[in-house]
Amino acid sequence: MPLTPEDRDRYARHLSLPQVGAAGQERLRASSALIVGLGGLGSPAALYLAAAGVGRLGLLDHDRVAVHNLQRQVLHDTAGVGTSKVASARARLEALNPGVTLDTWEVALTRDNARGIVADYDIVLDGTDTFTTRYLLNDACVLERKPLVHASVHRFEGQVSVFATADGPCYRCLHPEPPPAGSVPSCAEGGVLGVLPGLLGTLQATEALKWLLGIGEPLVGRLLAVDALSMRMTQMRFARDPSCAWCATRTATALLADYAAFCGEAGAPTWDVTLRDIDPRDAAAALARGELYVLDVREDWEVDAAAVRGAMHVAMGLIPAQQALLPRDKPIAVLCHHGMRSAMVADYLRAAGHARVLNIRGGIDRWSVEADPQVPRY
Repeated sequence: MPLTPEDRDRYARHLSLPQVGAAGQERLRASSALIVGLGGLGSPAALYLAAAGVGRLGLLDHDRVAVHNLQRQVLHDTAGVGTSKVASARARLEALNPGVTLDTWEVALTRDNARGIVADYDIVLDGTDTFTTRYLLNDACVLERKPLVHASVHRFEGQVSVFATADGPCYRCLHPEPPPAGSVPSCAEGGVLGVLPGLLGTLQATEALKWLLGIGEPLVGRLLAVDALSMRMTQMRFARDPSCAWCATRTATALLADYAAFCGEAGAPTWDVTLRDIDPRDAAAALARGELYVLDVREDWEVDAAAVRGAMHVAMGLIPAQQALLPRDKPIAVLCHHGMRSAMVADYLRAAGHARVLNIRGGIDRWSVEADPQVPRY
């Protein structure tokens, strides 16, 4: 169906782009996207996909709007406090663009409904904040062969990537196993700068629009990390794990029986080479005893501002090219500013064959408080 005069007026700035034009706008109208989670990430993603004219949007969330959501979840407003996020989102998006069809799912994503819901859309956006749902959503997208635009945020840092494409890696290739329960604080526990999920959710919408239009270079096999305090973006490339049972060998043919159990293993809080995470105080003591290496993956300017004596320094973006040169005779504990970039690198190194890699919880910011007050905070 050709664009109407109203369509041409509404999407005029798209039509003037050679990479979009009328054909691209019609392609968007014929497309569909599922947004799982209508919080800080899902809010801007839903707003921009609706505004762009994606023909059908699936909105999935089982939560209700609370006052403390409004600092970052801009899809909702004060008048909607107490109502379901799905209902709040529908009202806002219908007012923004009545030409978009909205499917609403006021349910939690479970192993019983995930594949059926995911299968009905061209692309899926992950706006969730629990590892249980992230792994479930990844696995459902892989099994249903649907691309997944993932993002996550913590305090002042975030990351975004595109998983589960035909030839690219999935979430499990970067994070084969979930972190120990409690090792990564939620937004409620650790806080988040309100604008940060807005930035990451907008990047998710950008990746979804590029994918639906078939333009540009998607973030497949690339992880974009954002540090809002320095406003620096770091990119790390990673490949599909050839042994991944989900996206490579495809020997996994059904969802796990219990994702909560899979993600619920708790780790001990002290130094142990079998752990995946370590506190700064324990890492500092083990470094002093010569029991591990500390790998600092921050940028040069950050190391100039605050450094750990005795640490190796390889900026995050250089890790793929230099990971084979890293020592293997002792465990490696990875350090960044707040702990998010280091967690990504730790997972990457494990997937690349480094068996004993830990993430230093809270990064150098926590190190300066708990392990060495002489290290400046920035």
